Amino acid sequence: MKILLIGANGTIGKIIKPVLEENHEIISAARNSGDYRVDLSNTDSIEKLFLKINNIDACICVAGDCYTGDLFSLDEEKINIGIKNKLLGQVNLVLIGQKYLNDNGSFTLTSGKMADKPVKNNISKAIVNGGINSFVLATSLELERGIRINAISPGKVSDIPIEDLINAYSKSIETPINGEIIKVNY
Repeated sequence: MKILLIGANGTIGKIIKPVLEENHEIISAARNSGDYRVDLSNTDSIEKLFLKINNIDACICVAGDCYTGDLFSLDEEKINIGIKNKLLGQVNLVLIGQKYLNDNGSFTLTSGKMADKPVKNNISKAIVNGGINSFVLATSLELERGIRINAISPGKVSDIPIEDLINAYSKSIETPINGEIIKVNY
């Protein structure tokens, strides 16, 4: 399987990439590293990425910035960091990428436990992660050509057994599930 992994050099990407490479061809993309460059906050950048890569069977996104801070420090600009990069970035990845993904391909997005279990100083993450999960649930009902979509919703990565995280991403791309929010170590 040929997999486009966006954010391969980030925290989660560094964990899953070596294992996925054992059985799949991995093409990496990120803002500043990887085989290709992509800015998730820019739809032209996403379109150009897909135009450069052919025959993609799966697209995994483990990238996206988000603001951390308390309620009183929030303003529209800070909330938009996560909305433009992590939420809309992943939404646009699917909206654009569905035209390029092979039939029966899959998208795997990354949200996080703040969608279900927010903690203080993480309102922006709760908004963004909840939006990603809702997008996955609704989009799974409408994608065509057998394309599937799921989200991985991990707890704090440093507290998660690596095997659990790897198994979640593998399950999303290697099994026929669709419209699932796979929660890892809540």
